[in-house]
Amino acid sequence: MTVLDTITHGRKSPRPVDDIPPLTRLFPLGLQHVMAMYAGAVAVPLIVGGAMVGAGQMRSDEIVHLITADLFVAGIATILQAVGFWRFGVRLPLMQGVTFAAVGPMITIGLNHGITAIYGSVIVCGVFMMLVAPIVGRLIRFFPPLVTGTIILIIGISLMSVAAGWFGGGTAKGADFGAPKAIGFGFLTLLIIILLERLGRQPSSASRSCSASSQER
Repeated sequence: MTVLDTITHGRKSPRPVDDIPPLTRLFPLGLQHVMAMYAGAVAVPLIVGGAMVGAGQMRSDEIVHLITADLFVAGIATILQAVGFWRFGVRLPLMQGVTFAAVGPMITIGLNHGITAIYGSVIVCGVFMMLVAPIVGRLIRFFPPLVTGTIILIIGISLMSVAAGWFGGGTAKGADFGAPKAIGFGFLTLLIIILLERLGRQPSSASRSCSASSQER
């Protein structure tokens, strides 16, 4: 029994992590969760597709197919995680999105071998990760925050060229690339992000308790 279990032992109300909020609070929180997932899920095909368009590997109107396939698979993965099937799924309300860790390798593969090579490599890697997932779970303790933080830093650095292209208004081959309007909009977006991070509401005590409780479990 954990310390949190000892404190809440005998209490009639459930622990914060097991509590079900009322619908008036549950709906906006769920909508916020979906929107956060959607932004991350759409960003990856936009980045990869933009790189492929810039290299002449695909047309700009074909990026919509990447986004559609991305959201479709994310929806299926979310259902599997929430409902569970045999040994698959944690049976918790988790939204499945797309990882940015593979963006750099996918762009490299696409630039050298085309967009179809990306599809094949993603399928093969998915099957491989499914097979080694039990082993990887036992190796997590050997990856301290210093290692994971360094990996995230490398991913961010590798995507700086893509972000710079978006900041300028698209691909460097575009006629309006570097237009003052595009650069001004980029600075405005950056300013809004900084203000929200610095001046936004801090997590409440209830959410911190919920987070601590979930970590204990």
